[in-house]
Amino acid sequence: MALGGGHGLSASLQALRHMTEAITAVVTVADDGGSSGRLRQEFDILPPGDLRMALAALCEDTGWGHQWSAVLQHRFRGHGELGGHALGNLLITALWDLLPDEHVRGLDLVGRLLNTRGRVLPMSLVPLDIEAGILVPDDMGEPTEISVRGQSRVAKHPGKVVRVRLLPEAPPACPEALESIKLADVVVLGPGSWFTSVMPHLLVPDLRQALQDTPAVRVLTLNVSLTDDEASGYTVAEHVHTVVEHAPGLTFDHVIADPQVVRTRAEREALQAAVDLLGARLVVTDVGSARSPGLHDTLRLAAAYRDVLGVRTP
Repeated sequence: MALGGGHGLSASLQALRHMTEAITAVVTVADDGGSSGRLRQEFDILPPGDLRMALAALCEDTGWGHQWSAVLQHRFRGHGELGGHALGNLLITALWDLLPDEHVRGLDLVGRLLNTRGRVLPMSLVPLDIEAGILVPDDMGEPTEISVRGQSRVAKHPGKVVRVRLLPEAPPACPEALESIKLADVVVLGPGSWFTSVMPHLLVPDLRQALQDTPAVRVLTLNVSLTDDEASGYTVAEHVHTVVEHAPGLTFDHVIADPQVVRTRAEREALQAAVDLLGARLVVTDVGSARSPGLHDTLRLAAAYRDVLGVRTP
């Protein structure tokens, strides 16, 4: 199974599909921007966008699956009421309107329509907000911490994120997600926007406890780029440290990093020291895309998972 959100989760899901079709995705529900934010505000529902992307990533590898994946991801143009909405977001919203308080059943029905190879679950059944402490220069040029609320604002706000929390605090975890973690053979966390897609899973107490208790092999996948706004001022070693700080007691078996983010000996040593705090084995291997810098390559990432898990891809 894989935990995350957005494009990062899609990358890990597509990679894991080369190994198995028994995949469960546990998806963050704190998005408040774009189509998801509009639907969340209007209908008081979980933001559907990241859930939609996970469903699209799990569509079967056939003409039917590719077509429905494209339909799900189709975004309407223009400036009218439909402008900017992804059709999959509207489909999920319609099912939740027909099946109030049955979020998981609605997602399962979308999965059946698309004949997905796996299951998509929200990490919580209540919409969440992200609040981050971000260091920015004051009038004298000295760093000062300000509080920024909202996933879309945190992701784009200049400065360095130093802490993050969820609102409401200690939200309930989705029961099906907890059961899936308990029964999983492998749990993959990351890649993705570190503070708004990856870290939120560790801020849900029951979810964090389930990750600590599971007998599954735990794999942390680091990002292949540190150039987006949210990663500003960070190294991958510091990303690992945030896991240690926000989820004390949680250990991993393997941490996967691309050599592009640990180019120097000092960076490699700092990452190794951070990984040691997680009790994990550091695996530095090419998982980035040669054609699309900053993104993971599905086949390379699948090979990395295969190697650390000791299994063969079909």
